[in-house]
Amino acid sequence: MLVSTVPAVEERAAASPGLVYVIPIKGMIERGLLYVIRRGVAQAVDQKADAIIFDMDTPGGRLDAAEKILSIIAGINTKTYTFVNPNAISAGAIISFGTDEIWMAPGSQIGDALPIMLSPTGTPAEMPEGIEEKAVSYVASMIRSAAQRKGHDPKLAEKMVRREIEYKIGDEVIAPAKQLLTLTNVEAERIVGTDEGRRHLLSRGTVTDLNALLKEIGFEGAEVVTLRVTVAETIARYIEMLSILFLAGGLLCLYIEFKTPGFGLPGICGIMLLAIWFWGHHIAGLAGMGEIVLFGVGLLLLMVEILFIPGFGSIGILGFFLMIVAMVMAMVQHYPGGPWQPPVPEVQDAIFNLGTSILISGVLMYFVARYLPDTPLFQHIALQKQLKPGAGYTAAQQDATLVGRRGRTITPLHPGGMAEFGEQRLNVMARGQFIDAGTPIVIAEVHGTRIVVD
Repeated sequence: MLVSTVPAVEERAAASPGLVYVIPIKGMIERGLLYVIRRGVAQAVDQKADAIIFDMDTPGGRLDAAEKILSIIAGINTKTYTFVNPNAISAGAIISFGTDEIWMAPGSQIGDALPIMLSPTGTPAEMPEGIEEKAVSYVASMIRSAAQRKGHDPKLAEKMVRREIEYKIGDEVIAPAKQLLTLTNVEAERIVGTDEGRRHLLSRGTVTDLNALLKEIGFEGAEVVTLRVTVAETIARYIEMLSILFLAGGLLCLYIEFKTPGFGLPGICGIMLLAIWFWGHHIAGLAGMGEIVLFGVGLLLLMVEILFIPGFGSIGILGFFLMIVAMVMAMVQHYPGGPWQPPVPEVQDAIFNLGTSILISGVLMYFVARYLPDTPLFQHIALQKQLKPGAGYTAAQQDATLVGRRGRTITPLHPGGMAEFGEQRLNVMARGQFIDAGTPIVIAEVHGTRIVVD
């Protein structure tokens, strides 16, 4: 949703000195935000905007999302600006180097783009030395490439990724070795170099707000269109960030539902969590109706296998396979007009997320199976009373006085048949071998209605 309706290009040219699109980059950078930025850039290009300003305040986020945002920015001819307001850290710094000019608000900062690895719980985890060097090398090349493409200093950009190098201009050391580079607005706009090589270190200057920035870049009085993130898109961003937890919770609730009689709260919660998970990925531009329908068909086949077909065969396996495929594809970015097959790294990342969700839900399933039967809640929905013989409960009345009685078979015992004991006829069972009709027998054991004879 935009704050204003953009007029036709011909009308705008006569009415104002230009059109500027403002696209906010707020909070964590993840795939949900990527969809919003792609939407905003597409609208700006479609309306032939004269400039695009990325209003940035972010602590960083996903590297793959930042890389795709860089690719989007590199593919447009419109002049682009980053307004650091007030933070462009990590992935935010990388994106900033992909724009033509960087401006900063008072008290703002930019830098510290060293890649880190997160554990499944979202906390930083230590990377093995070989993997760390590989990740750092890749990010360093990415930020250098973005800086070179837009005329920024690639060595300065690399210093925000590599702590071991020294960054200096001439004989002046700007950032010593063993220290990641993060610049304040004052440090970033300082003039460096000598004679004809004098330039701003990074930022073109400090401005108090967007209006001041528009004046500095020559768009004072221009029509400004600010991209507004809808409520649905905001919710979808949080769902995408917590994707693993929603998926693991949904699978766990369905497991509990299969283990309890009837259909109740666990099944409803499981379906709701998975529905929310799919809805969030759909709004974020990841899951389409195809993935949702595919998952529904798989779930239906699995339910048919469990409820109506004895054992577990091809129908259940097919349903489970369709559900897995749907969940993997729902976590892969789709590009309009692009190839039908998704990039391999995205599929690998989706499989990793799905595997992590299954692992988390598997661990929780173990504890549920181990401890849930002892909880008061479970005892309200499942029969806990055991009808033990010691408490006076039996499946049938036992007559112990029958043991030792002698009689004769009326029919062959193969192994069961009829026998006569005086005037009483009973159904009996031979023990160990078949017995012909008319053979003398004796009752050896009585187990309820089961009478065993020799």
